[in-house]
Amino acid sequence: MTVAAAVVAAVLGVGAGGAHAAPPSVSDQEHRLADQIADGVHSRSAGPITESNIADPRSIAADTAGNGPAQNSWLTATAQGLVQPDVAPPGTNDWGCRPSRAHPEPIVLVHGTWVTAYETFAYLSGPLKNAGYCVFTFNYGRENVLDGGGLGTVLPGRSGVGDMTVSAQQVGAFVDRVLDATGARKVNILAHSQGAPVSRWYLKFGGGADKVDHEITLAGTNHGTTLGGIAWLGRLVTNAGLDVLAPTGLLVGRSGVQQIVGSDFLNRLNADGDTVPGVDYTVIGTRYDEVATPYDLTFLRPGPGAQVRNITLQDGCEVDMSDHLSILYSPRALSLVLNALDPGQTPQPRCGFNPWLIGGGGGI
Repeated sequence: MTVAAAVVAAVLGVGAGGAHAAPPSVSDQEHRLADQIADGVHSRSAGPITESNIADPRSIAADTAGNGPAQNSWLTATAQGLVQPDVAPPGTNDWGCRPSRAHPEPIVLVHGTWVTAYETFAYLSGPLKNAGYCVFTFNYGRENVLDGGGLGTVLPGRSGVGDMTVSAQQVGAFVDRVLDATGARKVNILAHSQGAPVSRWYLKFGGGADKVDHEITLAGTNHGTTLGGIAWLGRLVTNAGLDVLAPTGLLVGRSGVQQIVGSDFLNRLNADGDTVPGVDYTVIGTRYDEVATPYDLTFLRPGPGAQVRNITLQDGCEVDMSDHLSILYSPRALSLVLNALDPGQTPQPRCGFNPWLIGGGGGI
């Protein structure tokens, strides 16, 4: 969940109050939910993906066309993305790029909900390219309003709204294209928000475990979101027999409903463990996240053959007030990503002020 969810959260009074707001408070109920998930409630046997009143998937993936300029704020990136929804972030999709010995795995960038690849990675992609990586991305999960994409799809290029199992297949197909083009054996994935569970589904059920070396996530909805308790309440009411999530799906789209805690998608994804053998995971969350709540539901528990590094953005840098969106424009988040990819090249994470909501990438 991203822009649309942030708007919904703001309308419902879920979000924080301003650029210097305190981290969103986490209710006792949300903590109990997080504890239940940590204790393995989500590991029960899960059935097929049958969210109530969700139509058959008709989502599509879309290639990018050209490269847009670098941005220091998601606000300016979104404005650019609405005008040019198919433009790629800077430094990406050079299909003639060949990985170096120092960085043999290309990086595949996976965006979140109701956004484009450009809006999501217009700050992060350039430094990754400049660090010597081949970087690729695309727009997945596009649907229109009638097909279940939600009201936000009336805006140009809104992506990440389709059924998440289909989106995971699209991620897998794109990874195969990158491997074929570069000759690499594996890729690294950098995912934001919905991109985290979508790419993890690919790792677990789509053959990605043999094709991905490192999964890095920013504010990922790995165990879903309560949206400050409101979405959890909706899930409880629906489970009690009154389906209040179907009308919600008309607003936020199919993938929005699938990211609510306790969804069939998340139950199956996280059953029998959060990770797959042979893949390293770096999971970065922010205390100021007003969309993926409580924020620590993003963190993963390592299973056999996997290494997990869970990082709270503010640990060691309280002045970084990044939220769900502005984490994408945080110099500290960028340095943590570079450190995860190559600790020798970027040994020390940066620390600097990054405002809540508007971000700035150190450029304000």
